[in-house]
Amino acid sequence: MIPLSSIDAVAERYDAFFCDVWGVIHNGRQIFPAAAAALTRLRRAGKRVVLLTNVPKPRGPIPGQLDRLGFPREAYDCIVTSGDAIRAELAARAPGPMYKIGPAGDRVLWEGLGLEFAELARARFIGISGLNRDDETPADYAELLAQARARDLELLSANPDIVVRVGDQLIWCAGALARDYQALGGRVIMAGKPHPPIYELAYRELAAFAIADTARILCIGDGVGTDLKGANAQGLDCLFIASGMHGEALRSNGAVDSAKVEAALAAEQVSANYVMDALD
Repeated sequence: MIPLSSIDAVAERYDAFFCDVWGVIHNGRQIFPAAAAALTRLRRAGKRVVLLTNVPKPRGPIPGQLDRLGFPREAYDCIVTSGDAIRAELAARAPGPMYKIGPAGDRVLWEGLGLEFAELARARFIGISGLNRDDETPADYAELLAQARARDLELLSANPDIVVRVGDQLIWCAGALARDYQALGGRVIMAGKPHPPIYELAYRELAAFAIADTARILCIGDGVGTDLKGANAQGLDCLFIASGMHGEALRSNGAVDSAKVEAALAAEQVSANYVMDALD
């Protein structure tokens, strides 16, 4: 890995950038101004920026959410979400019925798919956008997952992330329940990072800009098991953001600790071309 102090140092090597959202451009409560400025500079230099996020919603409401946080639209060309990627799988199983797990705020994920919601005993599969409440943990769902496994129900997770950092707090995501269900031997379908469907959607977006050379795409993200693993599987270069969800865990004396970073990546058997503390 090559440490970078600015994205400008490698900008000329790439035509397009797949940039993660949570942990890279904001923490759920406030944007990171340096990241916004970095992406804006890339676009002014003629580069294309695709925000590639595991948010469990279609892209429709995301620009408005970024607007409210103060993230400039000049910093990106388009958005591709895990919610977008999973909707085809959900639609293929309509009308279900489906047992739904997730907060009311994620209802846009299910809209327009013709799905019927039902109790677990009558459901043909489970759809999950996140835990029902932020104060819950995966342990709260252990019995439900065991019951679903006994019926061999398929579980469709709209977000492969295990946790997300909101301010200074880590919140459990849908990927944690998908992980636990897989550990029980359950069947799980996911389409967000690191899985191929979300990248296929992103490539489609780039095709509109006549960009097809994957050697000229750089992925930016803080998720070792999602952003980096997905980039590696796609054969794409990647820049690892060592802060984000990791907080201070990969730092020593206020700076990125290369040994800690290498250990974190080795644990997931992934690699990165570059590393930065935060996108700048």
